[in-house]
Amino acid sequence: MGWVKHLKDAGFTVNTTDVPNVTPIKTERGVPEQLFSCHTAIVDGYVLEGHVPAEDIKKLLAERPDVVGISVPGMPQGSPGMEGPNPVEFPVVSFDKDGETKVVNVHTP
Repeated sequence: MGWVKHLKDAGFTVNTTDVPNVTPIKTERGVPEQLFSCHTAIVDGYVLEGHVPAEDIKKLLAERPDVVGISVPGMPQGSPGMEGPNPVEFPVVSFDKDGETKVVNVHTP
């Protein structure tokens, strides 16, 4: 998986578990449906949804905001693990326990 390689290359230790349906995990962890993506990860108590760049994860862990986690909704071309032709601009969105969302970064090709 390209995103896992991206994280390992950035110095993260990654343990993966394949499950037949990740939606219940997303729901249990409070990921708003509009932020769903292909995979869900947990790092130091925070939820990561989708192809979140390592730099945004490091910022999250350094700043420790009062949020449930961060997401890159969908599977945008050009996000980590989704490299290829025609990359697009994509946001990184935080979400809190009340489902409130906020764009915390925007990556441009």
